[in-house]
Amino acid sequence: MTEQTRFDLPQDRMPTSWFNIMPSIVQAGMQPLPPLHPATKEPVGPADLLALFPESLILQEVSTDEWIDIPGAVLDVYRLWRPSPLQRAVRLEQALQTPARIYYKYEGVSPAGSHKPNTAIAQAYYNKEAGTKRIATETGAGQWGSAVSMACSFFGIDCQVFMVKASYEQKPYRRVFMETFGAEVVASPSPTTQAGKKILEENPESTGSLGIAISEAVETAATSGGSIKYALGSVLNHVLLHQTVIGLEAKAQMELAGDTPDVVIGCVGGGSNYAGLAYPFIADRLSGAKPAMRFLATEPAACPTLTKGTFAYDYGDTAGMAPMVAMYTLGHTFVPAPVHAGGLRYHGDAPSLSMLVHGGHIEAAAYTQNDVFESAIQFAKTEGIVAAPESAHAIRGAINEAIAARDANEERVILFGLSGHGAFDMQAYDDYLHGRLPEVEFDPAAEERAMAQLPDVPPIA
Repeated sequence: MTEQTRFDLPQDRMPTSWFNIMPSIVQAGMQPLPPLHPATKEPVGPADLLALFPESLILQEVSTDEWIDIPGAVLDVYRLWRPSPLQRAVRLEQALQTPARIYYKYEGVSPAGSHKPNTAIAQAYYNKEAGTKRIATETGAGQWGSAVSMACSFFGIDCQVFMVKASYEQKPYRRVFMETFGAEVVASPSPTTQAGKKILEENPESTGSLGIAISEAVETAATSGGSIKYALGSVLNHVLLHQTVIGLEAKAQMELAGDTPDVVIGCVGGGSNYAGLAYPFIADRLSGAKPAMRFLATEPAACPTLTKGTFAYDYGDTAGMAPMVAMYTLGHTFVPAPVHAGGLRYHGDAPSLSMLVHGGHIEAAAYTQNDVFESAIQFAKTEGIVAAPESAHAIRGAINEAIAARDANEERVILFGLSGHGAFDMQAYDDYLHGRLPEVEFDPAAEERAMAQLPDVPPIA
């Protein structure tokens, strides 16, 4: 009998509610720290966020409800590609000669090619309901910008995307993809905002960063008099909430496979992709139902926020316009080297994910980009999918776990998130295949300079 390797849910089993991890965190004895206003340094209230977000998303941001219903209009769009497949990587297992069983949840089947539409669709819907006419946002590698452009097109909202300059130049077809949906795409830092002008005055050759692009998008919304709202692709609670459709589906699919993961792996930039996969599982660890289940967050060695950062209050953007949040950070002025995993070039991480790392519930590992692409090539040759450079960090983590299981001669069930395809990342693969991919090192001196500019608030105990 042929062994089943793909596990699909019918559309009538697609989740109809998002899962909110915050009640589980509180019940486990961890106390979430409030975001602070960038000017007053006092806790941010819902009214402080109205210049950026519609009220419905603000209420989700602070919600203590464990389950939040997904609107019908959002479900209708989700059905274009959800539920996404869970695949057993049998050919990779054989190549590694490992007793481990490797599963991956593949989000590259979405129209935009990644997990990002899970929240982009939701945010566009809630903005449309609130009467928003235009959304400003940022994008690193272009996956978030692609998703927002598509979502805004679906709901009849204008869209402006500030795209990190390094990715703008490396991935021109991502820009074309966004423009196809009607978005205006601007290389960041740009001369169109005060934040961008300041960066360009200091360094005319700046390659940009997610923190800088966020500053430009936040400024655009905050100074619009309410006519423009801001959409964020990661970090905040409501964004991670929307992504939990990934993990909810994966739990049901692992049951179909008759397996329970020993370790759940994902790549982390701001944390939304990994949180979306891991949070429905990590709730079982926090409740004591699965205390031995492990969680591994992977990141680039050039931007090692979780592995070398500090757990502290910091601004979510470079210019200090966004609220300060308690997170692992390399400093809001830290500009990572222009590695090809543009979506992971962020100085901080989601507060909820940072809290779980700080509490010892999530491990973290950082990999160099040549090691990451080596694993991506092996995955492509065995499983047939050319992964996004960001997603390839999770592949690297999964392969390392499988090799460890082989060396220990033990069974191990590995689940990782394959957050997107790499069809727009051929330049990165070309550079790797022809020996042009530089091995970028993390610069501790740059981090030290950035950490010296942390906001003046009491340190976190």
